[in-house]
Amino acid sequence: MIEAARWIVATTHPHSEAIAREHLDRQGFSAYCPMIRKRRSHARRVDTVLRPMFPGYIFVHLAGNARPWRPIQSTTGIRSIVRFGEEPATLDHTFIAALQSREEDGAIIRPPTPFVVGQQVQIEGGPLDGLLARILTLNDRERITVLLDVMNRGVKTVVDSRQLTPAPS
Repeated sequence: MIEAARWIVATTHPHSEAIAREHLDRQGFSAYCPMIRKRRSHARRVDTVLRPMFPGYIFVHLAGNARPWRPIQSTTGIRSIVRFGEEPATLDHTFIAALQSREEDGAIIRPPTPFVVGQQVQIEGGPLDGLLARILTLNDRERITVLLDVMNRGVKTVVDSRQLTPAPS
């Protein structure tokens, strides 16, 4: 029985995704490492750089049983293959296709955030339920720094973006 085309996941050595992809391409494997744009601050300079969306991981396409996967393990930059027992763990091609469909100019475009810096929001749930706050900063990990007015004093705190809703007008 011939197996359908599949994607497997390989772990890479730290910061070696590009090296692993280059060596996999040389061996005739199709590799995919989705990238995102991140802001980087260094020496009083802020710029945008491409970074792996899943640091330490790369996806490798295998077309049926025609291509053995074991040579991937000894590829430069590859640490190991994610496996269940002796067989590599596979991903459905729709997962990779969904990532690739969101790619623009070599980077995955994140969905727009419903919040902006300076926006008035209301906290829902937890010990701060119902309090109004103003957004100070948005960060990459769904965390938002807000300024609360507690007893006539501004208090900065970090909350999960899922706890926030736009403040009623």
